[in-house]
Amino acid sequence: MDKFWLKSYQAGVAAEIDPTQYRSLTHLLEESFRKYAAQNAFACMDKAITYAELDRMSANMAAWFQSRGLQPGARVAIMLPNVLQYPVAMAAALRGGYTIVNVNPLYTPRELQHQLKDSGAEALVVLENFAHTVEQVIANTPVKHVIVGTMGDLLGGVKGTIVNFVVRKVKKMVPGWSLPGSIGFNKVLAEGARLTFKPVKLGHDDIAFLQYTGGTTGVSKGAVLLHKNVLANVLQNEAWFGPSLGRAPSGQQLQFMCALPLYHIYALTVCALLGMRLGGMNVLIPNPRDMDGFIKELGKYRINVFPAVNTLYNGLVNQPAFANLDHSSYLVCPGGGMAVQQAVADKWLKITGTPIVEGYGLSETSPVVTANRCDITDFTGTIGLPLPSTEVVILDEADKPVPFGQSGEIAVRGPQVMAGYWKRDDETAKVMTADGFLKTGDIGIMDERGFTRIVDRKKDMILVSGFNVYPNEVENVVASHPGVLEVACVGVPDKHSGEAVKLYVVKKDPALTVETLMEFCKEELTGYKRPRLIEFRETLPKTNVGKILRRELRDEKQSA
Repeated sequence: MDKFWLKSYQAGVAAEIDPTQYRSLTHLLEESFRKYAAQNAFACMDKAITYAELDRMSANMAAWFQSRGLQPGARVAIMLPNVLQYPVAMAAALRGGYTIVNVNPLYTPRELQHQLKDSGAEALVVLENFAHTVEQVIANTPVKHVIVGTMGDLLGGVKGTIVNFVVRKVKKMVPGWSLPGSIGFNKVLAEGARLTFKPVKLGHDDIAFLQYTGGTTGVSKGAVLLHKNVLANVLQNEAWFGPSLGRAPSGQQLQFMCALPLYHIYALTVCALLGMRLGGMNVLIPNPRDMDGFIKELGKYRINVFPAVNTLYNGLVNQPAFANLDHSSYLVCPGGGMAVQQAVADKWLKITGTPIVEGYGLSETSPVVTANRCDITDFTGTIGLPLPSTEVVILDEADKPVPFGQSGEIAVRGPQVMAGYWKRDDETAKVMTADGFLKTGDIGIMDERGFTRIVDRKKDMILVSGFNVYPNEVENVVASHPGVLEVACVGVPDKHSGEAVKLYVVKKDPALTVETLMEFCKEELTGYKRPRLIEFRETLPKTNVGKILRRELRDEKQSA
């Protein structure tokens, strides 16, 4: 395939990456443990652990798993927020040759049961705050071993005791639970320290992660990510960010802000694994929704890499305290997970002096597929160019490429593309073309330089009297109104036009009225794109990563 977009690459970014330099993700981690032993790898709540400590603790935990008879290939579920136990459990599972099943700690019992049963997980690592959910379903799952952590486990004796007391007794964040036979996280580390870890030989085609899709396409499915898939994406991101990261002062350790949850593939790859590959330190934020606490943490570090989603960037730029921080150390701020809105990007650039570099990806692609050049100075409105070693094509309904400037389904081929869906050959067949492209379900337009603009998800498109309305476009316009904090646009049934546009808006200005916003839309949008209905809400439904769930709004019974 002609990779014509390479002509648009930033100077210094290689066209291809070489994943064969590592045998597996474990090889990458163990190399970093040796190279950066004395440096801090992760920090959380003012406590840091070094690469040497991460090496030791993860080997002890892996030895404990082995002593319980877990064979290579067994699935280990990790149900943790961004706390120090996450990188320990992740490294332990990878080193033991196990497949990690990342679990959202806020799952309902129904969602948790589905994921544990579907994956066949034999072990589960969970924070005590969420153990009551596990208790409700554990009997209906194949899980044999439950490790329960506490917020204070790795924070040191005195501090850990105080933190646990506050979390349990003062904030009452730990509902009662009972899991007979479970074992504490620190006890596992202590028992593992008396055992010998037996290294496991792993290769590119071993399964590293089952990354469950968010269920926006129906039943949640596990994307099978092999060691080579995730390895490739770590190296692709390193190559892409290279020119920016190269501006760091010589000899200075890179610092990554990890506010997005590590159970999500975006933070896992772009924060944790890329950070470890580069010998960086990841600052873990357990609860970024606590904006005051988050901004206080930000003020303690010289952050260089700050990945986020539009919602998080938006939340920060609307906090006066954020503008007062020193932002001079930022080297790259990658935006992904959902469309970045121009109003948010403009505010971020004005406050920090560093642009949001919007990219695009999926759980199925480990995750990053495309990104804007890191030397942009203005918002582009595109998702950028295919990453090194990546091919992107826009397909019509017959899976044939469309001409430049025409919309079609975005399809991807590259070393980061999953092996398929876990035990769902039928679902895999629906998304893979005969020549190995993954059909993303997103509608996009590519120009002659290789830049792609997302028009929308296939199913999010609104059909008004035969005209296509794309919610992203409407949301971008409405988000630029100074009285709007957040907006979601959905289609609702309409007896005249088939569907009509409805907006759900969270106000920034309490004085904002429906009439004012309608008038604004009249000025900015052609007739069929204008909302027929506007509803003000206190909040909008979101995934735990901060992506607004249009589906939930659309599923509410309503009509124009």
